[in-house]
This record gives sequence, C-alpha cells and structure tokens, in this order.
Amino acid sequence: MILTVTLNTALDITYRVPALTPHASHRVTDVAERPGGKGLNVARVLAALGHDTVVTGFAGGPCGAVLRDLLAPLAPTDALVPVSGNTRRTIAVVDATTGDTTQLNEPGPAITPDEWAAFLSSYAELLRGARAVALCGSLPPGIHVGAYADLIRRARTAGVPVLLDTSGEPLRRGIAARPDVVKPNADELAQLTGSRDPLRATHEARRRGAHAVVASLGADGMLAATPEGLWQAAPPARVKGNPTGAGDSAVAGLLSGLVEGLPWPDRLARAVALSAATVLAPAAGEFDVTTYEALLPQIKITAPATAA
Repeated sequence: MILTVTLNTALDITYRVPALTPHASHRVTDVAERPGGKGLNVARVLAALGHDTVVTGFAGGPCGAVLRDLLAPLAPTDALVPVSGNTRRTIAVVDATTGDTTQLNEPGPAITPDEWAAFLSSYAELLRGARAVALCGSLPPGIHVGAYADLIRRARTAGVPVLLDTSGEPLRRGIAARPDVVKPNADELAQLTGSRDPLRATHEARRRGAHAVVASLGADGMLAATPEGLWQAAPPARVKGNPTGAGDSAVAGLLSGLVEGLPWPDRLARAVALSAATVLAPAAGEFDVTTYEALLPQIKITAPATAA
C-alpha cells in the first residue's frame, strides 16, 4: 500500500459565485464539501488510479467528524489519529466569470504532545506495510518545525521511499533528512534556494539533500532533476479551470510511478497529465479521466540538454 500523511487535514468547502467582487455581498450558486488536506487529495487520486492507499494524520471536533464521514465512502483507508481540537476548514471561492479561485485556509488545531506521540506510534506500524509514503502540506500548531525531517528519517530506517511536499522551514529542515523526492512549486523552490531560475534551483535543492527534485512550473509543466538525468514535461496546451489540487494530483502521479517502477520520463508524463486533468475537475482530489487519458500520450518530454 501507499501511505499518505496529512498532519493538517481540512474540511474543504468550495463556493461558486457568478462573479467575485471585493467589498460586496455574493449569492453562492453551488456549495461542495470534501475531505481535504494535501495528503488526502493525493490518496484519493491514487485510489482512483487503482492503488491501495492509507491516509493518516489528525482529525478532530465537528469538522473532523464531517471529514471522516465524507472520507468513508471513498477508497482510501482511514487511519487518522483523533485529536481534541477542531479540524480546520479551507474555503475556496470560485469566480464563474473568470474561473479564478480565491483560497482561505484556517491554521488548524493545536496538537498536544500526547497526540503527537500517538501519531508516531501509529506511523511506525503503518510503515511496516507501506511501499512508499508521502508527507504533505503544512504543520498544525503544536508540531515542531522539524517534524517532517523526523518522519523522513523514520521512513528511511524502515526502508520506505518517501516524497516530501511542503514549504518554508519544514521543507528546509526536511530536505536535509534526504527524502527520495521533494516536489516544490516554483515559489517554494525559490524561497528554499534563493534562485528564480528553475534549472539552477532544482540542482541546488538536490545539493541540500534531496535524492530527486521535481518542481511544479504551473502551465509550463514540471522539471525533474534526478540521479538518472534531467527532464522537463509539459502539456500540449494551457488548461483553464480551477488549479486547486493540481499539485496533489502530480504527487499521486509521481508516487504511483515510483511504486510501479516506471522510468522518470513516464512518471513525469503521468504527473503532468493528472495535474492538467485536475484543473478541469470540480474539486481537489479528483481528475477528469477522459482528459487525463487523452493528454497522457501528448505530454512533451524535453531532453536534458534543452530542459532549461
């Protein structure tokens, strides 16, 4: 199975409005609630691809109960650790006129030392059956900034490949623990390395400890610096829609390719096709299957010499 870790799960709420205007009242035309947080989104895409997937992290309070109820009918197995605090909400407001999305993210509940200890115990057990693990998203209050570095070291000790998808200081600390893959976006990569040049920044991130670095470049696809080589993968055309969750689908593509033993160019093609297909889906954690299958053979893989 593939294990995804979401320490700061969320109840995702999406509002659709005819047009979003600052300082004005809005009539919402559609409301959707889904279990959220980056790792849960990754798990749902992995499950749709046919992979046995387990989700862990924290959930608590009324929002946590709703999240788990919504998760129950879906394919990922729920191994979330209960906490006393209330799971956060994320609010996405989609402007139907422009297609743009405005995101509001709550901070999450404070995690106690006992709750963190309970999670570590569960994590150790889950690693025994895992073929790969993804560590995704922000840290909730109460969790030390080096938590992902700790979890990476535990996964490496267990012999389980680990992918890290976070930002800021947790990424900086985590990358030093030598994860197998890190997947920053362009802004996160620039913040980590100080370089806005994706090619230079991916190489610098590898020097800081990551075995492989896969940078999300938005409409330009993804750039991967790996021990086997350097590649860029891009969709044939820009896809318009809601980009929320596109990066999580890319993580699912990378992880599924890893456990299936695909070569890096094929992993990247899958990640980019899934990411683009997610833009056309109604919410994060979903992708348009028809679009994905049509795009996959059209993804352009650029040779290392022209990847910059």
